[in-house]
Amino acid sequence: MSKANKSEKVSPELDTPTDLPQAAVDKISASLNVLLADAFALYMKTKNFHWHVSGRHFRDYHLMLDEQAEAIFGTTDQLAERVRKLGGVTLRSIGQIAKLQTIQDNNEGYVPPREMLRELMEDNKHMAAAMRKAHKLCDDHEDTGTAQLLELFVDETERRTWFLFEASRQESANAA
Repeated sequence: MSKANKSEKVSPELDTPTDLPQAAVDKISASLNVLLADAFALYMKTKNFHWHVSGRHFRDYHLMLDEQAEAIFGTTDQLAERVRKLGGVTLRSIGQIAKLQTIQDNNEGYVPPREMLRELMEDNKHMAAAMRKAHKLCDDHEDTGTAQLLELFVDETERRTWFLFEASRQESANAA
């Protein structure tokens, strides 16, 4: 059993009615909470790189990373509220984020700009794959509301991946 699959009892004061079986609520909530932790981790990493990017493409990268961080942060409330709509319990602290996140932090003193973009590209690819896995879980439990939300987020994540890929290409090369 992974750390994300530990069912947390919902306080009666926070109990939300749903037609989904409790086992489905627990599994989907756990999956969404990992996505939520990863969204916060990716948001922070993207802002870190936004604040610390340097070099001749500074302005373009700085603005792109700020835009991407804002989009990532925009998913957090929707993910958390989806967990609550299902009757689950969502994240309550930075400590929980640290325990659940699968996106690795980057605390290096300096990261070259191209490496920043490539690392974020890989992290976004990881997020898209995790969202697809969560989508399958939702399909298996007939949770169309969460599945639809994830479809939108996969598309947005793939767009970020594409932009990071294109921005990180070597000069005069058609390869990454």
